[in-house]
Amino acid sequence: MPAADTGASAAIARPDASAQPSPAAASPTDTRLTPGGPGYRRMSFSLFAAGVATFALLYSTQALLPAISDDLGVTPDQASWTVSAATGGLAVAVVPLSALSERFGRRTTMTVALCVAALVALLVPFAPSLGWLVALRAVQGAALAGVPASAMAYLAEEVRPKALVGAIGLFVAGNAIGGMTGRILAGWVTQAWGWRAGLAAVGALAVVCALAFRVLVPRARHFTPAPLSVRNLARTLGTHLSDPLLCRLYAIGALFMTVFGAVYTVVGYRLAAAPFSLPQGVVGSIFLVYLVGTASSAAAGKLVGRLGRRGALYLALATTSLGLLLTVSSSLAAVLAGLILITAGFFAGHAVASSSVSRTAKTGRAQASALYQTAYYAGSSVGGTLGALAFRSAGWDGTVVLGLLAMVGAAAVTLYATRKALVERRLAMRA
Repeated sequence: MPAADTGASAAIARPDASAQPSPAAASPTDTRLTPGGPGYRRMSFSLFAAGVATFALLYSTQALLPAISDDLGVTPDQASWTVSAATGGLAVAVVPLSALSERFGRRTTMTVALCVAALVALLVPFAPSLGWLVALRAVQGAALAGVPASAMAYLAEEVRPKALVGAIGLFVAGNAIGGMTGRILAGWVTQAWGWRAGLAAVGALAVVCALAFRVLVPRARHFTPAPLSVRNLARTLGTHLSDPLLCRLYAIGALFMTVFGAVYTVVGYRLAAAPFSLPQGVVGSIFLVYLVGTASSAAAGKLVGRLGRRGALYLALATTSLGLLLTVSSSLAAVLAGLILITAGFFAGHAVASSSVSRTAKTGRAQASALYQTAYYAGSSVGGTLGALAFRSAGWDGTVVLGLLAMVGAAAVTLYATRKALVERRLAMRA
């Protein structure tokens, strides 16, 4: 996933998965996949294709909102539902589909998810009204939840431990490239032939990727079906939702994504209007800024090593907030610089928060990560809708104010955690 899109890579669905012992070193008879071995390259390309399809489709309308507004005669906040419905559908479906993958298999779940989403993508360009477009996008988002819900579990089961990081990295790269490519492709095609053609182009890309996944993905050899237990799943989820630290991490992820969803849902309107008046293809190409996020996500681990988890979050908050303020300028260079800072700060904050979830959860880490994704994509939906409403009411300045309020909220949550840690440390020293 750019890494805004990489949070989806964390959901593994077995309720007691975290209680299992860590994989032992591979034995000579280990039949799991490894670089250079049979099936590894096919597996890598298939998961890369799945990542591209998933995130090309999930945000396919985001760069096209001004064109959709003009053609359908709707306001920015109404058009924004074409993005919010997809991310909202994913947020709602990711936990249930992660559970279903335990019963029916990761490979099957991903295949069905991609096929359904790709078929819906072929219908989306023919939506006769905004209502139909939003409904189809919601179905598409819910279907796409089956990919992140299963991909990481598939890799953990089918790839040798020493090769797992590289395999995951390639899947995440597919997420990032898909999210970026889908927006850029749709933008340039829209400039030439209209937004319906732009969505059709993304749909065609998704169909090719879905077919490539189905042809290439190796048969699962280490999956053991598990019975569905709604009671156990509910108990695990309840345990996580009663953990104050996990709830704070969920809130931070949601608030960061609120900013990101708001900014990138509305920025097309700002850049297409005076004083910039950029053409649709150039507006879509703005999403090349996501490459900055890939670098900042990779650097998050070093930041945590130097500044600690909360220190890295403070730096991400400050970077994102400074970027928001820069975008108020009427200079295109300043706006682009602001978008770079927002993207870098967001991806760093998201990387710190999402990685902290697995470290914090003592049991049911898969479900803890799935809940983070639910909060994360819910934040995207809320941010996109509220950001568009703020833009409609007060212009770009309104969207910036919304983003700054979200960053204040995230800073307050982080500051509370800092003060709580200091108090606990003093009490421990007195004991």
